[in-house]
Amino acid sequence: MFDTKTISAIAPIAEKLNVPLAALLAVIEVESGGRSFATVNGKSEPLIRFEGHYFDRFLKGDAKLLARAEGLANPKAGKIKNPRSQAGRWQLLARAIKINRIAALSSVSWGVGQVMGSHWQWLGYGSADALAREARSGLAGQVSVMARYIDKSGLSSALRQKDWVAFARTYNGPAYRKNKYDEKMAAAYKRFQKQVNTELPEPIAAPDETALRFGARGGDVKDLQKAMTARGYVLVADGFFGLKTDRVIRQFQRDHMLEETGIIGAKESELLFGTRAVLAKNMARKWDTSTEKICDTAQNLKRKSASAKNTIGNKLRKGLLSISKRFA
Repeated sequence: MFDTKTISAIAPIAEKLNVPLAALLAVIEVESGGRSFATVNGKSEPLIRFEGHYFDRFLKGDAKLLARAEGLANPKAGKIKNPRSQAGRWQLLARAIKINRIAALSSVSWGVGQVMGSHWQWLGYGSADALAREARSGLAGQVSVMARYIDKSGLSSALRQKDWVAFARTYNGPAYRKNKYDEKMAAAYKRFQKQVNTELPEPIAAPDETALRFGARGGDVKDLQKAMTARGYVLVADGFFGLKTDRVIRQFQRDHMLEETGIIGAKESELLFGTRAVLAKNMARKWDTSTEKICDTAQNLKRKSASAKNTIGNKLRKGLLSISKRFA
């Protein structure tokens, strides 16, 4: 069981993922064994595991030969043994960093979610250092890394539905049944459900469903990310409005004294895109007005046409009546 402080740190991230808090807590407990930190050189650090076969894969030439000679790299998984203590594992990482920092950080599984550093680019981080930095920033940072992986892997739905088999199959791999990850998560969920004593409510849809917000995808999101980067808020333009984009947008809103909603509204658009966004809205309004005028004109023409037909018809009837009277 996690204490109240731990649950409070995790709750906002569960809300952003739109998953039950108890479900996310269950996954975290099973993945981490209920431990969040280890004391290394007097500091609290996230739990890590160094994967020597990853390190071997990322190295080339003399660096690979040196790493193999020092017992840090091997092409076969499991050949490089991790020390039992976290202090020993961090020492292993420190030795690997001396050979190649990026490769070393990419060869570690980080924090409560055991997310591999090699996923840094796929998850939208600017570097392996950036992923490691977030994981080392505290429990919320560790869970944020994990949440990105869950979201990017399309597993949020499985958590919402408490489909532990579907979740474990993807998150833990083919051996999930052997290790009973699905059963452990299901049991942990029941315990946390009692502790938390509530499910997260369904999110209330905002009036404007087309607004850019968490979960959005596409070209508009990519344009937004590029605009943010141009203003010093570095984002990978991957077209996905995930946790990183949400966090940066909220920072942007705070910096510009706007309401912190995480949603791109008119004020945010004007600041980011200048008059282009305003012009686009004006053009849209003009188009709507023009469309209305065209429709009104068409209706008028239709009415005039009907009136003209009636006039012609009346004249024809009068002419025929006059002719018939002459020959009567």
